[in-house]
Amino acid sequence: MSLPSRVLLLTRVNCTLCDEAASVVARTCEDAGVGWRAIDVDTDECLRAAYTDHVPVVFTDGELHGYWFVDADKLKQALVDRPARPMGDDWRPAEHHL
Repeated sequence: MSLPSRVLLLTRVNCTLCDEAASVVARTCEDAGVGWRAIDVDTDECLRAAYTDHVPVVFTDGELHGYWFVDADKLKQALVDRPARPMGDDWRPAEHHL
């Protein structure tokens, strides 16, 4: 059984920054014992329109955490400081987050 996702990574194929972000997110979430998932912005017209210039984009517990680069220490701190509010598999960020 997988852990509920507290981190959402918006990414895309052939994006070096996205690959690096996914590695940091995976390692940090594993260390913190929390679940995460990724969505390719190019598979969703609304996400592509809102976030195409900002990938990778990270959300923690439904809140924008950051974009372009992921700092493992800041991500871990956000997971520790913020009350856990797992995001369901159907959760999508609203366009107003940027």
